[in-house]
Formats: sequence, C-alpha cells, structure tokens
Amino acid sequence: MTASPAEDIPANPAGTVEVLPESVAVSKPVPRLSLFFPAHNEEANLEPLVAEALASLPVLARSFEIVIVDDGSRDKTPEIADRLASAHAGVVRVVHHQTNLGYGSALRSGFGAARYGLIAFTDGDRQFRVADLGRLISRLDEPDAPDAVVGYRIRRADPLLRTLYARAYRLANRLFFGLRVRDVDCACKLFRRAAVDDLGVESGGAFFSAELLIKLRARGRLVVEVGVPHHPRTAGSPTGARPAVVLRAVRDFWLLRLRLWAHPRGALQRGEPVAGRADNVGDAAGAGEQGGDGRGLA
Repeated sequence: MTASPAEDIPANPAGTVEVLPESVAVSKPVPRLSLFFPAHNEEANLEPLVAEALASLPVLARSFEIVIVDDGSRDKTPEIADRLASAHAGVVRVVHHQTNLGYGSALRSGFGAARYGLIAFTDGDRQFRVADLGRLISRLDEPDAPDAVVGYRIRRADPLLRTLYARAYRLANRLFFGLRVRDVDCACKLFRRAAVDDLGVESGGAFFSAELLIKLRARGRLVVEVGVPHHPRTAGSPTGARPAVVLRAVRDFWLLRLRLWAHPRGALQRGEPVAGRADNVGDAAGAGEQGGDGRGLA
C-alpha cells in the first residue's frame, strides 16, 4: 500500500533549519528551565553528566532543576542518582522506574516531573553537551517565537550502519507522516510547556519523539531545528538498535499511521498526557521574558 505524505494531517508553518556558531552564549538567561534525561544502566556517565549540568545551567537559566529518570537500571545508576539528589537537594530530583519501561516511557516521566515552563531533555549517555542547550534557547527567543526547538546532529558520531538506519527512519516518517524533521531522535530538544500540555502520546518506546513531533505539527505548532555537536559515547552501551526496541517502534509507527487513516481526529487525541502541571507556567512561558538509558531508534 502506498501512502501520500500525511494527507489527513493539517498543514503547519514550515520548520526552519539553522546552524549556529560553535560556541553560543545566551544574551540573557531564561527565568526557569527544567532539564531531564533518561538513564538506563549509565553508572559511568551519570555523575559527570550531573556535574556538567550543574556547571552549565547557571549561564542558561536563573532558576533550574535537573531530573534524572532511572528507567529500571540494573547497575549502580539508581543509587548514584539518589546520592546526587541528596547532595543537591532542591535542584536534582530522581524518578525511578522499577522495571525498564522503554525510552518513550522515560521521556514521559521526565516531562511529567518537570515543574517549569521551559522543558529540555538530553540523554544520559553524554553524547550531547548541556552547554549546547544555549543554541536552542537563543533560537527560542527569535521573533517567530517557536513552540519547540529540536537539535539535529551536525556530524553524527555513530557507526555507519546506525547512520544509514537513521536515514531510513527519517525517510519513513517523511513519507508516511509528512514529518519534515531531519533528525527525529536527536536527544537535544527544548519545548514550551504550553505547546505540549494538551498533547497525548501513546508510544512508550523509541517512536515517542516522532509521535510527539507529528502531533505538534498537526496542532499547527512551530517546530524549528538547530544544529548541535554530537560526541562519541565513551561509556556504557547503546540499546536503540536492539530487535525488541526496533519491533516496538515499528508497531507503534503503524498503529498511529493506521489510526490516522481510519479516524484522524480520534488518532490525534489518543495517548497519555505528555506534561504534568507546572508550578509556575507563566514565569517561564517565553525565553525572553523578564522576571522570573535508553535512547531513540536513531
């Protein structure tokens, strides 16, 4: 069966793609920022990642929080996370999954735990630098005021096979959903809470990011892209290419596609809410206001 690109999804303003200078300093910190990252068996990466975030975030936000989502890790990740939360009470928090629920479920828990009006995430494998969120924050403050800024890897630090797999996945999302995002699963993204508060996402696996962006687009939200550096993994093992992960993503992909063909409105409304209630949404609704383990498929 041949599909036309998202014929049943409303059009939205076209996203833009930009490459910013290698070093970006935000003109002024945002009032409040929630940063979370999934961690599945990342005992070697967790402590240096939190240290990096604690050093980088004061330049980006006047007030911030760091949320670790332990997705059923079987190594020392849970105890390291608890120790870091105890050492940095009020800044670092932990969400534990008793079993490994999958990348999408970890992202959902991170969104749900975030308390502020700007929400960013990266992965626990340290293939992105926290300081590069400044690139996304600077873009968020442009006159078009995008609802989401998603990174794309300027030069992928991945094996050739994984890169080819990512290209095929990107093509499939473009052909069957009209999703014109060049790096769907880049784990460096920034969202306005108001843009995702009323969205539901069904996938609990690697298709979560794609489904979220598809539904943002269907609501007419402006999603733009900014290039970010990508670094080789130096510890731990990737899980995104495991057969069980891939099969779950393929299932979720086709379930959404078939539901959109059968009943577009109902399909777009399905799924659990992405974000919970913010403590002070208004304080951080805009980047320029004054005041106040696991990984994806590709």
